[in-house]
Amino acid sequence: MASPTPEEAREAVAAAVERADLVSVFGTCTVEYDGRASSHLGPGDRLVVCKPDGTTLVHTEAGHQPVNWQPPGCDQTARLADGRLELHSERATPAEELLVRFEEILQVTAYDVTDETDLSLEGTEEDLRERVLDEPALVESGFTPLSTERETPAGAVDVFGEDAMGRRVVVELKRRRVGPDAVGQLGRYVDALERDLHADAEIRGILVAPSVTDRARRLLAEQGMEFVSLEPKPEE
Repeated sequence: MASPTPEEAREAVAAAVERADLVSVFGTCTVEYDGRASSHLGPGDRLVVCKPDGTTLVHTEAGHQPVNWQPPGCDQTARLADGRLELHSERATPAEELLVRFEEILQVTAYDVTDETDLSLEGTEEDLRERVLDEPALVESGFTPLSTERETPAGAVDVFGEDAMGRRVVVELKRRRVGPDAVGQLGRYVDALERDLHADAEIRGILVAPSVTDRARRLLAEQGMEFVSLEPKPEE
């Protein structure tokens, strides 16, 4: 995406992070870091790389080392502030945050990157769905799938079922590590089904993925939803 507007760039980056793509943004930006120390980098042309494992790297025109970075496991978000794109990376322990604010965006790219040494990344969400349907107890003991791709006003639910106590369960499947956007998506499905059914209906939400960020795990707990760690079937 060449010379996108800030809103176009935000939507593209947010969607790519949700898909667990590798994202790069090139443009004129400032960089703020706050954590074990504090630093400020004034306006300049820089390449920012956001990796699916939560790593964020800020590169200038010189050297092979980033001038600023955040390690794997950080929460990555794209947002607008005063009409400008901001890339925010944060981790809880130790408390650190990196804020990149773009004054001009020249290019945004996203790549679906896999590593042949890690077969779990080659699986698809369909593989994950088949694994859950073949062995529902992987979600939890007593879980019974009732339908797949159940339509709601918020979109199609990956797997809809019941738990051992007869409560309805929405299962959202992701083949890779996920963040807050996946929690929001699951919450929308739960809310939509609560409206579609009746006021007394108890709808549980379970996010199934190989792993989640710390922030996503906190949001799940705050919203009364759950996480189950499960990977797609590896290729034989």
